[in-house]
Amino acid sequence: MDTQSSESPVRNAHLPQVTEPRNPGMELDLDWVRAVQANTSAIERRAATLPGRRSVKKDYQAAWLLKAVTMIDLTTLSGDDTVGRVRRLCAKARQPVSSSLLQAMDMPPITTGAVCVYHDMIETALDALKGTGIPVAAVSTGFPAGLSPFHLRVAEIEESVKAGAEEIDIVISRRHVLSGDWQALYDEMKAFRVACGDAHVKAILATGELGSLRNVARASLVCMMAGADFIKTSTGKESVNATLPVSLVMIRAIRDFYDRTGYRVGYKPAGGISKAKDALVYLSLIKDELGDRWLEPDLFRFGASSLLGDIERQLEHFATGSYSAGYRHSMG
Repeated sequence: MDTQSSESPVRNAHLPQVTEPRNPGMELDLDWVRAVQANTSAIERRAATLPGRRSVKKDYQAAWLLKAVTMIDLTTLSGDDTVGRVRRLCAKARQPVSSSLLQAMDMPPITTGAVCVYHDMIETALDALKGTGIPVAAVSTGFPAGLSPFHLRVAEIEESVKAGAEEIDIVISRRHVLSGDWQALYDEMKAFRVACGDAHVKAILATGELGSLRNVARASLVCMMAGADFIKTSTGKESVNATLPVSLVMIRAIRDFYDRTGYRVGYKPAGGISKAKDALVYLSLIKDELGDRWLEPDLFRFGASSLLGDIERQLEHFATGSYSAGYRHSMG
């Protein structure tokens, strides 16, 4: 299935090598921010119809699921992470789908979009991924709460970039959104973007803690104005993570930003996406709302490591006619 638009350039799939112009940000436009509204009932009605709008079957479903694999940020963010666990995760990122399954579908090797770890595991991940072109992402800025002293959050970014992380997932201060202090949010995000240098920055909004869809829309816009390369729903640690209504709001903010500035910003739903059928809904939403260009790993990622296991089971059913046991597709 061809999910790439005819105008898209040939490029490496991963962020550091893309030819897409990077969002440089712009001055904070408070008139634009304050004009943003969100019709919650209409958004929820539209989101409720999404799972039934498209039915992707057989070869097309397999193609979409393989595409989804290339957009997964394989992640381990646990207090008991070890060098061995990170190395196993990186091995999975290098070969997320078994070679026998790929051969049965006449597909070349694929990789995941990135591997995401805490700062202390950057060196391990870089060594395990050497020569693959798979970027290492690091969570930063006092993840997940983002409540450490500001200068330490900036320093944490700088240390991770120095260690070799090519992508930095930062968390915003939710209080700025909840109090409507858009200047403070803009200044914070801009400082984080500067600290990232050439590393691409994903702004985690923690949407489950922002109070309203209007706040989500405005926070999305402010972060893009401050130069975010991606906007991301959640840390995965909140009680409510990625949802379809939130996703609809955020990707429409991305579309509005692109329409006005000409710069494409990426989107990453994270947390709560564990089934292959859910991945298909998100991909169809992106296709409908943003178009084929966003169906590439430099503009769309899943923050959902558990999703890979279910995708593998669905692909095995496609190739063999039988579902496999979950242990056949473990992360390690």
